[in-house]
Formats: sequence, structure tokens, C-alpha cells
Amino acid sequence: MKEFTGFMRGIDLGGWLSQCDNNDYSEKHFAEFITEKDFDVIAGWGLDHVRLPFDYNVIMTDSGEFIESGFKWLTFAADECEKRGLNIVLDLHKTAGFTFDNAECCGFFESEELQELFVKLWKEMSRRYGKRKNVVFELLNEVTELKFAQTWNRIAARTIKAVRGEGADVRIMYGGVRNNSIFGLTLLDKPEDDNVVFDFHCYSPLVFTHQKAYWVPELPKEFAMEYPQTEKFILEKTREFFGDKYDDEFDPENFGQMSPEYFERLFAQANEVSKKYDVPLYCGEYGVIDQADAQSTLNWYKDIHTAFEKMGISRAAWNYKQKDFGITDEHYKDILDELVKLL
Repeated sequence: MKEFTGFMRGIDLGGWLSQCDNNDYSEKHFAEFITEKDFDVIAGWGLDHVRLPFDYNVIMTDSGEFIESGFKWLTFAADECEKRGLNIVLDLHKTAGFTFDNAECCGFFESEELQELFVKLWKEMSRRYGKRKNVVFELLNEVTELKFAQTWNRIAARTIKAVRGEGADVRIMYGGVRNNSIFGLTLLDKPEDDNVVFDFHCYSPLVFTHQKAYWVPELPKEFAMEYPQTEKFILEKTREFFGDKYDDEFDPENFGQMSPEYFERLFAQANEVSKKYDVPLYCGEYGVIDQADAQSTLNWYKDIHTAFEKMGISRAAWNYKQKDFGITDEHYKDILDELVKLL
């Protein structure tokens, strides 16, 4: 598998320029949520990069005009990373006409006009950041529905050509449908560009990592579980709440205690795609909700970390602070030092 150098261990900065609480996209929020001190902390942990989600409306109006005050914060982040020897993934978390948490919203995959705005945005990103050595572009976070798969292949290919047309040799990353699932990787076309990275996310098993999540209606609010459990128990609970939607994550002949081998099986299919197309792999999000007990969270991180290391997969944990997953928040204070070693 081709290595994604410089992006082995990272952290997401969700909630800063994307998914802002109470829709707060104010300069005050941008200036206070993440500061220079936070980049000091991240570098001090020994990580090599950050993944920075940003929403289109930070840098572009709905009519396609660019917002200089928004670009200021992307530049600030890239500069602060560069000063500390950190790399950065600039991840478009929401675009005009599409957001991962509202799959049917606003028509991006049906609208040529909205797709033109998307390409225009990335051409401008290329002009500004495409020759910076510490930057990677992530085209769009978590494409959702299976029906978007082939349209997304066409949009991604078109956008890559547009970025290259600006003379940029920046690495470009994207994932597949079903919210950057490993299955989604199997539906991606072979890239015509040699400088592409494939991205997936891993919150498996969902019944553990998202227990009591208010945005997952299938999970009862009173349900809680520790980790590890047997695969049999987790599969039974997963089927109880989600039907057979996640059956492909489990091995019906291996129902012993959860272990790193569970994640190795999950990642094997991603590895196959990586080898087939000679494209590096990156897990752009993984983590555990702050509703899980701290020791169980640490146990889960140990298992997934072991699999990442064994298979040489680059990754960024969700999330640095807040957003229900913040590893620097009070919930994980007692295990933070141990947790950082497992990123």
C-alpha cells in the first residue's frame, strides 16, 4: 500500500470553521474557539497534522463571491501548522447544496449551477494554497446516499482537473458514499491523477461509539454499553437497533471478544481498494462519544490504534474539543495522557 507520508497521526478541529454551535460563524467565534495555543498543544502531543473542516459559507457566498475574512482563518491555520512542522488537511465539510447531516438537502448532486460553484471554490483554494507543501485538499466530507455514487465520481474527477489547471501539485483526497464508509471506497473510480488519497471514516461498532447520541434516532437514549464485549453481543444489539444494515462489519464465525482483529477485518477491504488503484489510505475521522465511560473509550482506542499501526493507515481522530467527542474536554481529563499516545 502506498504510504500517505506526513499524515500518520492527527486530530480534527471540528466546530471551529464548520458545524459551529448555534450556527455561530462570527469573527468572535473564529478568534476564540481555536488559538495559537491549541496548535502548540497539538504539536506537543507529537502529532504530525490536523484535519480542518470548514464550511463553504466561511469563504464563499451563495452567489459565488469570495469572502476574504473567511480565507484569513484558513491561512492562519495553515501558517500556524507550518510554524510547528505540522501538515494540514483542508476539508470542505459542507458545500452549497449539500451537507452530510441532511442528505436530501438542497440539490447539489442534481444542479449543474451548484456544481459549478463547487469547482469554482476549489479552483480558488488551489490558487491560494495549492503549492503549499504542508497542505492537502479534501474535496467533500461524507457523501451520503448510494444514488450519488456515480455523480460523485464525475464531480471529483472534474474538480481534480480544475485544481490541476491552476498549476497545483497538491495532494487531493476524497471518500465514497454512505458517509465515507469503507464500502463506499469500492464504488470509487480509479483516479486518473497520481496524487490522490482515498479517505474513509470509522465509528465502528456504532452501538458503542454513538451510544445515547441525540442525532441517531435508532439508538435508545437509555442504552449504554462498555467496551470490549463479544462480537456476538454487539451484533445482536446492532441488529436490534439497525436491522441488517451493518452486518458486513461482523464475522459470523468469529464471535469472541472484541479485539484489534475486528478492525483489521474492517480495514482489509479498504486495503484491497488501495492496492488495486495504488492510492494511499486515510481515516479522516474515528472516535467515541463522551457518553461512553472513559475506560471503555481507552480500550476502544487501543484496539483501533493497534490495527492502524499494523496496517500502516494514516488517520485523524474526531475531535480535538467539543462536538460530543472532544478528547480535551472534562470527560476525558483522567485518561487524556494515555489517550494521546493512542492517536
